[in-house]
Amino acid sequence: MAEAEAAAAAESNEPDYKRLHAYSLVRNTDMDDEMLSEAVDTAVTACDKFPDNLEAAAQMLKQTMDTKFGPSWHAVVGEGFGFEITYEVRNLLYMFHAGMYSICLWKCA
Repeated sequence: MAEAEAAAAAESNEPDYKRLHAYSLVRNTDMDDEMLSEAVDTAVTACDKFPDNLEAAAQMLKQTMDTKFGPSWHAVVGEGFGFEITYEVRNLLYMFHAGMYSICLWKCA
């Protein structure tokens, strides 16, 4: 009986954990609101479309931003990385998605 209750409690906690990390968290940005919302939407779509291929997600993000906001965008999607970059002012986004992806997007001509 105790094992069944423990299993039920574990199952009930799992959706809370998934729900807790099911949102995107913008850590650092200097983009204007329109560009920021477009970039976040594109990043979330790319990560959801390619959950097992982060390189393809980064490529989709870069190509979409290149077509909408001009060339020279760079994107890194991964589970853990550090960075030090030079970027154009008002063109940086560093965010987390789904509790396991880090996304860095910037423009540098």
